[in-house]
Amino acid sequence: MVTDDLDECSFCLIVQGRSEAEVVFESPDSVAFLPLNPATLGHTLVVPRMHVQDLWDLESEPAKSLMESTLRVAHGLRVALKPQGLNLINSSGFAASQTIFHLHMHLVPRWDGDRVGNIWPPKQPMAATARKQLADEVREGVEVAVRLNLPS
Repeated sequence: MVTDDLDECSFCLIVQGRSEAEVVFESPDSVAFLPLNPATLGHTLVVPRMHVQDLWDLESEPAKSLMESTLRVAHGLRVALKPQGLNLINSSGFAASQTIFHLHMHLVPRWDGDRVGNIWPPKQPMAATARKQLADEVREGVEVAVRLNLPS
């Protein structure tokens, strides 16, 4: 649910200590906690303390801090659970399956044969001309983002 009312954001409530959660790490800028419905054993969410709707709304300095916390928790998961792998997932927007509109990073420890399975669709090569055209469009988009001084 999209909300601008921070009193209704479930992650803001956790950050503020107004809603219970199994917090596993805190920094001045972020909080990491276990979700109610984990994808795998150890699935952990890392959220910024300030309300940011999604990745596109995140500024550069808070992004650095969020990634530092994410990396710290990832190492903690590796020490504690010894997974065979880890997915770092962020969903921004409805089409990407974002359900809580407070930026969050999913750290999902992985093991062969776990219930998540393969997260990538079957391989379908893109035609070279289509790939080149797409690359040109993305390069242009990045240049525009730089000119607009969007966070880097």
